[in-house]
Amino acid sequence: MSKVVMTVDDSSSIRQMVSLTLSQAGYTMVQASDGVDALNKLSQNRVDMIITDIHMPNMNGIQLIQKVRANANLRFVPIVALTTESQAEKKMAAKQAGATGWIIKPFSPDQLLAVVKKVLR
Repeated sequence: MSKVVMTVDDSSSIRQMVSLTLSQAGYTMVQASDGVDALNKLSQNRVDMIITDIHMPNMNGIQLIQKVRANANLRFVPIVALTTESQAEKKMAAKQAGATGWIIKPFSPDQLLAVVKKVLR
């Protein structure tokens, strides 16, 4: 059975690029447009990993990470932050919230795949 990865980003083009890259590599994808949408879909879908943007409307990535970590059923799901933020304090905030890793935009499909494979091994 293939691993299920959720991509959370308010940019449809980023969601599509992440989904296309990972689905071509054999992963099953679930897409969400922000943290609120992600939590709704997480209540209906089992996922093996979450890749989330940090800056989104309604509920940002840090808030989403905190909510996922507070949920007993989701607490151990790996979460990778995908963002344009390279500032140390933003990385620290994501890490303190419970992020497993970090990918800085722009990124190549190979970089994305390498991180996903490393996290899901």
